Amino acid sequence: MTDVSAGLVGIACLFLLMILRTPVAFAMLLVGFFGYWALSGFRSASAMLLTESYSAISSYSLIVVPMFVLLGNIASAAGYSRGLYDAAYAWVGRFKGGLASASVIGCAAFSAVSGSSVATAVTLGKVALPQMKRLGYSDGLATGSVAAGGTLGFLIPPSTGFVLYAILTEESIGRLFMAGILPGILLSVLFIGVIWLQATLNPAIGPKGEKLTWAERIRISSEAWPLFGVIIVSIGGIYLGVFTPVEASGIGAGLVILLALVQRKLDWAGFKAAVLDTLKTSAMLYMVVIGANVLNPFLAITHIPATLGAQLETLGLGAYGTLIVILLAYVVLGMFMDGLSMLVITIPIVFPVITGFGFDPIWFGVVAVIVIEMGMITPPVGMNVFVVRGVAGPSVPLTTVFSGVTPFLLAMVVGLVLIIAIPQIATFIPDTMFN
Repeated sequence: MTDVSAGLVGIACLFLLMILRTPVAFAMLLVGFFGYWALSGFRSASAMLLTESYSAISSYSLIVVPMFVLLGNIASAAGYSRGLYDAAYAWVGRFKGGLASASVIGCAAFSAVSGSSVATAVTLGKVALPQMKRLGYSDGLATGSVAAGGTLGFLIPPSTGFVLYAILTEESIGRLFMAGILPGILLSVLFIGVIWLQATLNPAIGPKGEKLTWAERIRISSEAWPLFGVIIVSIGGIYLGVFTPVEASGIGAGLVILLALVQRKLDWAGFKAAVLDTLKTSAMLYMVVIGANVLNPFLAITHIPATLGAQLETLGLGAYGTLIVILLAYVVLGMFMDGLSMLVITIPIVFPVITGFGFDPIWFGVVAVIVIEMGMITPPVGMNVFVVRGVAGPSVPLTTVFSGVTPFLLAMVVGLVLIIAIPQIATFIPDTMFN
C-alpha cells in the first residue's frame, strides 16, 4: 500500500469513526496514532504522540481559549447579555421586525465576549425568544434570527474558530481577530436587511415594538455600557498593539469579573457554574487541538495535501475555480459535521493548496469560517438550529427553524461573495494594525 493510499484509508476511517459517534478529538487521535504506527513503526508513533500532545497543550497562544470562554460565561451569568439585548431593542425595536433585528445586534455584541456560536445562540435565545413570542412574532422569523445571529460567535472576535485556524496554520491570532470585525458587521447588516424585507412583505410575522423616548433609550443603553467597555479595552488593545491576544483575554476576563462583583450581579453559585462550564468547554477544545496535532503528522507523511494540490492543479480551474471547489466541499461537509471538526480536519489539507495559489491566508481564514458558519444552520446537522429549537421548546417543529434560517443562509452567501470579490473587507483592519 502506498503512502497516499494509506492516507485515504485513514481519512475513510476518520469519517467512519465520526459516523459511529466517536468524539472527533478521539477519532483524530486514533487515526493519527495508528496510521503513523502503520507507516513508521510503533516507536516513532509513540514519540510523535508524546511530543505532539505536549506541544499542543503547552502552547502559550492557546490560553486565549479558556480566558475568553470564561469572559463570555461570566457575562452570561451576570445577566449582561440581557442588557445587550435591551439596549439593541431600545434603538431598533420600533421598526418592522425590530425584536428580531435586536436579537441579531445582541448576538453580534455578545459574540465579542463569547467566541462561541452555540453559547451565543443559547444565551440570546433565552432572552429574545420569549419576548418575540409575547409580541406575536412568527416562530420561523424568531428562531431563524437567533440561529443565524448565533453564527456570528464563530466570526466576530474573540472567535474560537480563528484561534484553532491560527494554531493549525501558524498565522497571527491578533490579525485573524481583527479580520473578523468588518465581515461580522457586514453579515449583521445583511441579516437585519433580511428581517426588514420579510417584515415588510408580511407585517404580521414581525410587528413593530414600542417606541421609546430618547431619555429611555439612553437609560436602557447605559446598562450595556460596562460590557461594551470591556469589549473596547480587550479588542481595541489588540488592534493598537497594547496587548497581545493572550493578555487581552486575561484582562477582559478580569475586568468582567470585577464589574460583576462591584455591581453585585454575580453570586458564588453563578461564578462556580461559569468556571465549571469554562473548564468543560476548554477541555473539549484542548482535546480537539491535541487530536489535530496527532493527525497532522500522519497526513504529512502520506503526502495527501501535496497530492490533492497537484490533482487540483491538473484540473486547470485556476485559482478562483479551485477556491470554489474547496468552498463547495465545505458546504457539503457542513451538512454532516460540526464547525470545529470540519476546521481541524480540512485546514491541514486545503491550506497548502490555497497558499500555493497566492491567496492571503488571513483572508482565507475569514472565508473558511463563514462557510463553516453556514454549516451551522444547514440540514441535517445544523448545530445552531438544534440548539435554538431546544431553547424554543417542543412546540416549535425543527422544520420551522430550518425554514426560518433559509433567508439568512442566502444573506450569508451574498456576504461571502462580497468578501471574495472585495478581499479588503477582511484585510483592511489587520493591515492597519499597530504592531
